[in-house]
Amino acid sequence: MALTADLVVLTIREHQLCVLLVERGIEPFAGRWALPGGFVLPSEDLIDAAYRELHEETGISRGVHLEQLATYGAPGRDPRGRTVTVAWLALAPGLVEPVAGSDAAGATWVPVVDATAKATSLAFDHAEILADGLERARAKLEYSPLAAAFCPPKFTVAQLRAVYEAVWGQSLDPRNFHRKVTRTPGFLHPTGQVSNADGGRPAQLFTRGGLDVLNPPITRH
Repeated sequence: MALTADLVVLTIREHQLCVLLVERGIEPFAGRWALPGGFVLPSEDLIDAAYRELHEETGISRGVHLEQLATYGAPGRDPRGRTVTVAWLALAPGLVEPVAGSDAAGATWVPVVDATAKATSLAFDHAEILADGLERARAKLEYSPLAAAFCPPKFTVAQLRAVYEAVWGQSLDPRNFHRKVTRTPGFLHPTGQVSNADGGRPAQLFTRGGLDVLNPPITRH
C-alpha cells in the first residue's frame, strides 16, 4: 500500500476564491487536471510531505495556513494500486503565480466556480477532496477567525468582509458585518492606523486577535 499527500490550496485573486490545480504530465490521468500532491517519502513526516509537494509542484513554500483535511483510501481510487492519501487544506492571501514541478505539465489558479463546474473531469477522487476542502473552509469561517488567513497582516473590515463574500459566494450587509466582527472580543485587534485602500474615507486597520473560536458564530444564512 502506498501513501500520498494531496492539497486543496485556496487563495483569493481578483475578488474570487481560487483553487490551485496542476495538469498531470505523467500517467495515470496524463493531461487531466488534479490537486497538487504526491507520494510520501519513507523517512518523511506527513506535514513535511505536504509542504514539500506544495513547493515542488507550485514553487510555494511555507508561510501558508495548513491543516489536515481528511484521509481517503477507497479501493480503486488510484489505478496504480491501493493508495491512501492524507489531504491537506492550505490557505493564504495573494499567492503568486504557481510554477509547475517536474512531474506536472502546468499549474494554474482556477476560480472555484469553474473548478466545481468541471469537477467530474478531475483526476483520481480529487473532485470529492476539493468539495470537502471547500466545505471545511466555508464552515470554519462561521466559527473561527480563519478568514484572517486570507488577509494581509494588517487589513480593514471591508477587506475581511470581501474574504467572507468570496469564500461563501454571497453578499453581506456591510454595517451588520462590521458590527459583528468588531464587537466579538478577541477577533480583531486595532492597530491605531488607517488605510485608504478601500477608497472613500480612511478606514481603520486591524490585525488578527488571539481568539480561536467565534462566539457567537458568523453564520452564512
